[in-house]
Amino acid sequence: MLTRFDSSRLSPYMALRNSIGVVLPLIVGFALDMPRGGVVVASGALNVAYSDGSDSYAQRAKRMLSSSALCALAVLLGVLSGSHNVAAVIIATVWAFAAGMLVAAGTTAADLGVISLVTLLIYAAQPLTAQQALISSGLALGGGLLQTALSVALWPVQRYEPERRALANFFLELARAAEQPLSATSAPPVTAHSTQAQEALSSLDSETSIEAVRYRALLSQAERIRLSLLMLSRLHLRMQRESPAYSGVRILGDYLKKAKQVLQAISDSLTSGMPAEACKEILAACEALTLGLRREADSLPTSFLAAVTRDARFQMDALNGQLRAALDLTANATPAGQAAFAKQEAKQQWSLRFSGLLATLRANLNLKSSAMRHAIRLAAMVALGNGLERAFYWHRSYWLPMTIVLVLKPEFTTTFSRGLLRIGGTIVGLFLATALFRFLPVSATLQIALIFVFTLLLRWVGPANYGIFAVAISALVVLLIAITGVSPKEVIWARGINTAAGGALTLLAYWIWPTWERTQVSDRIAAMLDAYREYFHALAEAYMRNETSSARELDRVRLRARMARTNLEASIDRLGAEPGTTTEQMHQLNALLASSHRFVHAVMALDAAWLHTAAVPARTAFRAFAADVEKTLELLAAALRGKHVQLNEFPDLREDHHILVQSGDPKIERYALVNVEADRIVNSLNTLREQVMDVVRAKNAA
Repeated sequence: MLTRFDSSRLSPYMALRNSIGVVLPLIVGFALDMPRGGVVVASGALNVAYSDGSDSYAQRAKRMLSSSALCALAVLLGVLSGSHNVAAVIIATVWAFAAGMLVAAGTTAADLGVISLVTLLIYAAQPLTAQQALISSGLALGGGLLQTALSVALWPVQRYEPERRALANFFLELARAAEQPLSATSAPPVTAHSTQAQEALSSLDSETSIEAVRYRALLSQAERIRLSLLMLSRLHLRMQRESPAYSGVRILGDYLKKAKQVLQAISDSLTSGMPAEACKEILAACEALTLGLRREADSLPTSFLAAVTRDARFQMDALNGQLRAALDLTANATPAGQAAFAKQEAKQQWSLRFSGLLATLRANLNLKSSAMRHAIRLAAMVALGNGLERAFYWHRSYWLPMTIVLVLKPEFTTTFSRGLLRIGGTIVGLFLATALFRFLPVSATLQIALIFVFTLLLRWVGPANYGIFAVAISALVVLLIAITGVSPKEVIWARGINTAAGGALTLLAYWIWPTWERTQVSDRIAAMLDAYREYFHALAEAYMRNETSSARELDRVRLRARMARTNLEASIDRLGAEPGTTTEQMHQLNALLASSHRFVHAVMALDAAWLHTAAVPARTAFRAFAADVEKTLELLAAALRGKHVQLNEFPDLREDHHILVQSGDPKIERYALVNVEADRIVNSLNTLREQVMDVVRAKNAA
C-alpha cells in the first residue's frame, strides 16, 4: 500500500467531470458574492463524486442520488446536533456503527458510509442556526445533484467493454480450436488468448458487483471448456487410430462441430451485446449426440475402444454443462440480460435478493461477522475521538475524529499503511499549501484554479495511490476553507496537529486488536461451504417432504449462508491489501468466489420458486443427487481445513444429473425447475472442486 500504484484505477474522464462539478459552484458563488454558499455546494459535489463510477446509467444515477440525499441529511443532523455535546456524540457513534456495517455491502456502500460520516463530523462543528442548517443541507443536496447530472451527461464509455472484447476473442478462438486437429509438438490451443483474457479481467479482482462476478465466472467456464475440448480432441484421435470406421468417431466429430457453433454464438453475443437466440436447438443436438455415444459405449464389449468411448461421453456431458453455463452467463452479461436480471431481482422478496442490502446487513448483525466487529471498533473510536474533541476543545478539533474515520479500515495492513500515508500525506499537503500561499499572489481566480487542479489530482490519481490522495485532499481542504476568508496559516496548523493525533490514536487501537486475513481465508471459504450445505440441505428436505412450514428454518440458514458469503468477500478484499499477496492468488480466490456465487444463485432460484410450483412427490433420483451435492460440499470444506481428500472420493454429479433428468415427467413444473437448477449446481460444484483443490495444493506447497 505504501508504494503501490494501481494504474487500473485511473479514470481521467470521471476526474474531469468531478472537478467541473466542484469548481462550477465556486465560480457561481463568487459571481453572486456568496462565496460560503458556493463552498457548501462544492463540498456536496465533492462528497457525491466518490459515488461516481463508469457502470450503467441507472445504477450510477441511483447510487449518486442516494449519496446526495444521505450527505444532505448528514449536514442537517450534524448542524442541529452540534450545539449539544451528548447528542452530537450519540448521533456520530450510531452513524459510525452504521457506516462500519456497510462494509458488508461492498466497497461502494462502505465509501458512502465513510463520506457521510465525515460530512456529519465536519458540520457538527459549525455554529449555525436551524435556518442556516436547512439552507446548508439544501445547498449540499444541490451540489450532489449537480455532480449526478454531470456524471450522466459526460458518460463516456460502456462499462466492461475491454473485458467483454477479450472474452469474445477467447470464445472465438475456442470455436476455431474445436475442430482443429491436435499437434503433439505445439502448445495447447488458445493459450495466448487465454492469457490475454486473464490479463484483461485482472482489473476486476477488486470488484464485487454482480457484473464483475459474471465476467470472472465466464472466464472460469472458458478455461474449463478449453480443457474439455482438448480432452475430446485427443479422444477423437484415439478413436480414429483404434477404429476409423467406428460410428463413435462420426458422433464425436459431429458433436465438436455443434460445440463450435455454440462457442461462436457466445463470442458473437459478447461482441454485439445481443443474446444468442439460436443456441437452444444446437444444445439439444449436443445432448442427442451425447446420448448416442452413451448407447455406443453401453453396447461395446470391454475393450480399449469402449474405455475411450466412455471417457469421451463423460467429457461431452461435462462440456454440455459448461456450454449451458457460459450461455446463461453471457445472456445476463448483455445489456438486455442485465436489465432482465435486475427486473427479476426486484420482483423477489428482499430476503431472497442475492445482493439485497437489508438482507445482507441483517445477516451480519452477529459478532462472528467481520463487518460487525469493524462497525463496533469504528463506533468506539469515533465516540472516543468525538468525546476528546468536545471535552478538550482546541481549534478545528473535528479533524481528529474525521481522521479516525478515514484511516480505520477492517484490516490491519490497510489501516496501518493508510495511517502512515494519511499523516505523511497531510504534512506534505499542508507544506504544499503553505508554499502556494507564500509564493503565489492570493486571488479568488487563482484559488479556484488550484482547487480545480487538486480535485482533478484527487479523483484521477488519488484512487491509484493513497499517499497521493492524502496530499491532494489536504491541500484541497485548506484551499476550500481559505477561499471563504479564513487564514490559511490557522487552517494548516490546526489540521496538521489534529490529523497527527487522530492517525496515531487509530494506529494504537489497531495495534492492540489486529487482524490478518491470510491465516483466515481458507477457514472462511470452508465456513461458507458449510453454510451453503446447511442451506441446500434444509431446502432439499423441504422439497422431499413437501413441507410449507419450514419457512422460518429456511430463513435462518439462508441468513447464515449470506453472512458467510459476505464475510468471505470482505476477507478476500482485505487479503488483496496485505503484503505478500500475489496477483495469482487473488485470481484464484476470485474465480472460486464466482463459482460459489453460481451455486448459491441456483439454490436461491429453487428457494424462490418453491412456493410457486405445485407439490409433487420427490423423485428417488433427486434424493441421490441431493446427498451427493452435500457430500461434495462436505469434502471441499474438509480439504480446506487440512484433511487429505482424493479426487476419486467426490461423487459423479454429472451422472447424477443425467439420471435425474431421465426420471419423472419433464413437463411437470417443479421437476422442470429442479432439472434446470440442478444443472447449474453440478456445473458450479464441478468447477468449484477444481478450484478448491488448486487452493489446497498451493497452500500445501507454501
